[in-house]
Amino acid sequence: MTGTIPSGKQNKTNGWMRVLGVDPAATGPTGYGIVESDGRRCRMLHYGTLKVAAKRQRDSGGATLHDVHALLCQLIEDFSPDAMAVENVFTALNMRTALRLAEVRGVVLLAAAQHNLEVHSYAPRKVKASIAGHGQADKRQMQLMVRALLSMSETPEPSDAADALAVALCHLQAEQVRQRFGLPNPSTPTKPRATRTAVNSSGVPNEIRLIGTTRGGLPRIVSTTR
Repeated sequence: MTGTIPSGKQNKTNGWMRVLGVDPAATGPTGYGIVESDGRRCRMLHYGTLKVAAKRQRDSGGATLHDVHALLCQLIEDFSPDAMAVENVFTALNMRTALRLAEVRGVVLLAAAQHNLEVHSYAPRKVKASIAGHGQADKRQMQLMVRALLSMSETPEPSDAADALAVALCHLQAEQVRQRFGLPNPSTPTKPRATRTAVNSSGVPNEIRLIGTTRGGLPRIVSTTR
């Protein structure tokens, strides 16, 4: 099921930020939604869900992963979003469901990386608090709030699609706050720069600096004896 307004690349104007929201699912439909904002107004461009048929899943163990990846790549190419926002839903899951969800999130991140697209993850409670005003909002409340915020003529269905639109709106709000107060971009990596003092076996203080990173991604420690 999808909803859309005529848009695509040609409707993207200067000053509007466009976000692809994704609500990955381990067994149910994966929701997606594209929202853009100029800092004052928000509008929906496209939304829907992807549910892989049970027969196709039985015939191919990787069918869901393949179809989710293909869909997201197509959406990125068609709508050229500035960022991707993904709902992080690992809490309260059993091990088997968590592993399946991790696989789906993996291909979501892969699609973003292949198109050099920044990815931002938000916990469900954070999304609910941002959109509905409290972290305990139910699915119906979220659907109605998303409809109101995007001035949609109908309530987004199913709830998975509304969740994807909500996480996109959550990122737009977070980005507006970041820009307004000049906060650093959380997706920008920073090199570890720390200094601490330790004492060696002879009781002489050592100055330990964390400088750069090793090939494995861990801080490279340089120690000098004073």
